[in-house]
Amino acid sequence: MINKPTINVVLITPEILQNTGNIIRLCANIGARLHLVEPLGFRLDDKGLRRASLDYRDLTDVVCHSSIESFWESADKHRIYGATPNGQVLYDAPRYRLGDTILFGPESSGLPRQIVEKLPTNNRVRIPMKPANRSLNISNAVAIIAFEMWRQMNFGGSLDQLTQDSANP
Repeated sequence: MINKPTINVVLITPEILQNTGNIIRLCANIGARLHLVEPLGFRLDDKGLRRASLDYRDLTDVVCHSSIESFWESADKHRIYGATPNGQVLYDAPRYRLGDTILFGPESSGLPRQIVEKLPTNNRVRIPMKPANRSLNISNAVAIIAFEMWRQMNFGGSLDQLTQDSANP
């Protein structure tokens, strides 16, 4: 990735390679940087990951961190949001800015409590669901929130925006 990322998507100990492959494709399409926090539930050189991400892996800036502490040391902590079913605000309420970060926990357990507690209350975001449901597939949740973040940035760098900008000099 050549330009500054639109947003940073962080997967903390992702478990399912197909989900991560889908998220790699998403990140390539919106210009996001993907951070993977170890341990991973798969190997990055796994053929299944390559199949799920198609050729988008080469178009995505993927950064691996050996631990959440390693990631946390390098992050702008004022602009970090966490996706959690117990979030205090809906995912579309914050005013996202270029370079903001969104955290997602493992598929089986979600964002760890000790990480959620580090975030300001207004940075704990949730996706609304019917009462009897407890979660969405992580790749769907990432897509919902990441596209909202990008939408608030007027889809910066998208083909639509570039076409519109060239039509209106």
